[in-house]
This record gives sequence, structure tokens and C-alpha cells, in this order.
Amino acid sequence: MMHPEYILTLSCPDQRGIVHRVSGFLAEHGCNIIDSAQFGDQETCKFFMRVHFAAEDAAVGDAVLRAEFAELADTLRLEWHLHDAHRKPRVLLMVSKIGHCLNDLLFRYKSGLLPVEIPAIVSNHMDFYQLAASYNIPFHHLPLAAGAPESAKLAQEARIIDLVESHDIDLVVLARYMQILSPSLCARLKGKAINIHHSFLPSFKGARPYAQAHQRGVKLIGATAHFVTGDLDEGPIIEQDVERVDHSMDAETLSAIGRDVECVVLARAVKWFVEHRVLPNEHRTVIFK
Repeated sequence: MMHPEYILTLSCPDQRGIVHRVSGFLAEHGCNIIDSAQFGDQETCKFFMRVHFAAEDAAVGDAVLRAEFAELADTLRLEWHLHDAHRKPRVLLMVSKIGHCLNDLLFRYKSGLLPVEIPAIVSNHMDFYQLAASYNIPFHHLPLAAGAPESAKLAQEARIIDLVESHDIDLVVLARYMQILSPSLCARLKGKAINIHHSFLPSFKGARPYAQAHQRGVKLIGATAHFVTGDLDEGPIIEQDVERVDHSMDAETLSAIGRDVECVVLARAVKWFVEHRVLPNEHRTVIFK
């Protein structure tokens, strides 16, 4: 018999007895813990926890579980979320003219490696409408001309917000979407948007960063996935990785290696997010792998 499964995530001021109180509550309500992880941050004095459990008592329904846990949460001053473990989060992908991250995420989605639903792809260019069609995913072309006035940008972003709301989107992924989001859109998507960039920032800004890196003779290249905030490329980091390179590699080789790293790093970040493994900790993140 399949029992309902949930993932509980929480954070609160660190204090004695949190694990005991939470696990005790679950036991009293007929729940069986499948896996659990916790972390106490001595710097921020906050406690973080993720619990995956099965609700095995049919008499304790979803509404009762949530209502009675809310009472416990109030006493412990918890910030908490209770997720249906069988529900696949809904993800909106955004891309411009560079498609390696989009292609990689779509392959992982289609292969069942990424437990998500993708109801829409947004782009300010038409380059990948055929790729979207091959996966039977609606493609929304929302152009934004170079040097467009602020009113045009806000109108385009209003259409993005409409898609987020109409499709009940849980996460927006900037899979090499090369437009800077407005502060208002960043605020609207706080904690729900992930970006990927090469880890050279801010050392190599502007066009052709891998060519710049080649000219400087770098020995490591990599990528960073982070939450989107109003501070460009300064959001809380979710995942990073690097690859070692050497003098024999030209700029095109560095770029190819960089694309591979970007794909892997972004895929990890998205997977951890949709599995509810990423908890915000001020300007950092706690990742329960």
C-alpha cells in the first residue's frame, strides 16, 4: 500500500529539543521518517532541518497534519514548509541564444533524471522554438530589443509574471537568459529563480569571457548557480564546480569545457531545489544533499 509522503523543511532559532519535538510529533501522528538531516549554524544561531516521511495513519489527513504542526511551529518559532513528495514542481525555463543549459535540462527532464514538470519555455529570441516543440513544450517568444525603453522591459516582464502565475510555477531557471531582470521582477521571484554564470565574474566581464581567460592564462574554469536577486550575480550560491585547464587549450576549448561545467552545476542546483534540499540562510544556503 502506498502511503502519502511529505518533505518537511524548517528553520528557526537554534534551541534544545527541536529534533525531539519534531520527530515526536511525527511519531504521534502515525508518520514514519524515511530520511532526515539537520544543521545548526553557530554563526547565525539558526537551526535547519529536512525530513522525508510517510504518513501511515489514514485517520490523520493532510489538513489535520498541517493544522496541528502549525501549533508546534508557533511554539518553536519555525519557518516551515510541508511539501507533497510525489508532486513534481513546475519549472519555467528562460533562455536567449546560447542553448547548452536548456538542452541539458530538457534531456534530463525527458529521461526522468529531473523530477519536474516544464509547462513553458520563454525566450527573447526564436532560436530554440524547434527544440521546445520537439519536447512538446509551449515556447513563448517575448522579444526585447536592444536599448528598449524601461516601459517596454516592464511590459515584457509583466508577460513573464503572467506565465508564472497562470502555470503555477514553483521555480524559474535562467538557462543562459541574457537579460538583466528588473528589481521588481527579482523581488517577485525571490527564492524562486536560479541563474547560472561562469565563475570568472567579476574578473572577466562583458563579451567572450573565455577568450579573456585564455589571454590571462587561467588554470581553473568553472561555473556558479545562484539565486537571482536585485544585486546582479550576487545572490546566495547554491552550487559551484571547476575544471582544471592548461596552456595547450585555446579559447574554444576552454569555452567547451565551461559549457559542460555550466550544465552540470545548473542541473544539480535545479535538482536540489525541486527536491526541497536548499534552505536559505541569510546570504548563504544550506544544502541537504
